[in-house]
Amino acid sequence: MGGYAAVILAGGAGRRLGGAAKPLLPVGGRTLLERVLAAVPDAQPRVVVGPPDLGVPRDVVRVSEEPPGGGPVAALAAGLAAVDPPGSAAAVDPPGWAAETAVLAADLPFLTADAIRRLRAELATQSTVDGVVYVDGAGRYQTLCGVWRTEALQAALRGQPHHHGAALRHLLAGLRIGTVSHDATGPPPWYDCDSPEDLDRAEGWA
Repeated sequence: MGGYAAVILAGGAGRRLGGAAKPLLPVGGRTLLERVLAAVPDAQPRVVVGPPDLGVPRDVVRVSEEPPGGGPVAALAAGLAAVDPPGSAAAVDPPGWAAETAVLAADLPFLTADAIRRLRAELATQSTVDGVVYVDGAGRYQTLCGVWRTEALQAALRGQPHHHGAALRHLLAGLRIGTVSHDATGPPPWYDCDSPEDLDRAEGWA
């Protein structure tokens, strides 16, 4: 399937968790961020968008949106800038350029490499879609648990120049999106941890 990049959105104030740095909270002995990074070990580059004091492994790129606190669209723009550095020409696919990018929240304790492979395999079979995301039992698109064609995301960002405070659903509204459902037992890969109750439930499952 070729190479891919990963952009992990690790910002946010964590207000429902008492202001804690949510990506660094543990589940099953590993932080949420460690678990998400472990699901994309073969992505190049792996980019974490978060505050300067957020520690990441040496082989992971950390960037911040400017100004901070701009929300998921601003964070995605900052992350994609690290995937496709200024001056590169995506249209001619320079060596090492990632044609696909996994866009992931940093608080997905049950995301796995197999879950990412399912998304990439589905994207490879659907030439007419711009990305593939997981969909839950109610039909809701889990847009921060998906794999996208990098150029499609870049084009969407170019079409919406004001990123700070923009809604992710509006950015993605014009894209063609395929879906994958979770058909296995156990917690789904898009399960996120927004509250102490979510964390407690995840710890029990882990």
